[in-house]
Amino acid sequence: MTTTDDTTDERGMTMTDEGTVYRQADDYDRRMSPYDPSAFPPFAVTVDLAVLTVRRHALCALVVRRGEPPFQGRWALPGGFVREDEDLATAAARELVEETGLIALSTRTAPSAPAAHPAATAGAAPHPPAAPPATAPAQDPPAALGKGAHLEQLATYGDPARDPRMRVVSVAHLALAPDLPAPRAGGDAHSARWAPVEALLGHEDAFGRDEEAVPLAFDHAQILADGVERARSKIEYSSLATAFCPPEFTVGELRRVYEAVWGVVLDPRNFHRKVTGTPGFLVPSGGTTTRQGGRPAQLFRAGGATVLNPPMLRPEV
Repeated sequence: MTTTDDTTDERGMTMTDEGTVYRQADDYDRRMSPYDPSAFPPFAVTVDLAVLTVRRHALCALVVRRGEPPFQGRWALPGGFVREDEDLATAAARELVEETGLIALSTRTAPSAPAAHPAATAGAAPHPPAAPPATAPAQDPPAALGKGAHLEQLATYGDPARDPRMRVVSVAHLALAPDLPAPRAGGDAHSARWAPVEALLGHEDAFGRDEEAVPLAFDHAQILADGVERARSKIEYSSLATAFCPPEFTVGELRRVYEAVWGVVLDPRNFHRKVTGTPGFLVPSGGTTTRQGGRPAQLFRAGGATVLNPPMLRPEV
């Protein structure tokens, strides 16, 4: 083991044979003023949510119609400002329960997150609202209250021009949950709904023929696209696809999740062989169901595996 001899001069600077080690405390020792926060431009931090679910065999995202400028009347992803007493995970979990009634089952920074994108967006007012008092009465919860959702950090978006009101940096999160009921709007949102992601990203008939196709507000289309690609990639090598399923599900229901997320049609027999043959992926629950019609189908629940070996490779399209 190699060691070095450290010496300290009269100013308290630690010297090594590799050079001088600077300590911020040295500035105070020499009576230098600390940096002035007012010398830096102010900016806000928000969390935006790409909430995905499978409805009617299609991958759908939660969007809200903005009730305030900018982009008043446009559809956007739900989100809000990070409060002074919150960390990012807490803010994302709060927004999730406020918008959907879902409780975050896991909130973490995923190691496979894409690089920070130059564009980002906030769907809230330019000044964070004050946190309500602990005794404040809660609003009536949505129908999904009490159910859980997978929640993970997606990416950071910080283009200086992303929000016309002020400099806003958004830390986007991805949430996945089983088939959810109709959402309820909250905060500055005028209304909320589920829409197929392919329509949202393609600007084609996302909300019916009676409404003009316009892109999502801010840069939410990029956030949504990143979230969809994250989901598509992760269900290849992880058990994340079960987050779209109820606690007990059939292999057919799980296959339709893969088909909806990947946008492909899979061979039922090959799929059944792969998922039941992957160690730790699925565990028989001991029950059967006829909810799909036909003969009773075996019910499964998610196993303990978090990484699939071998992986479920996405078909090339």
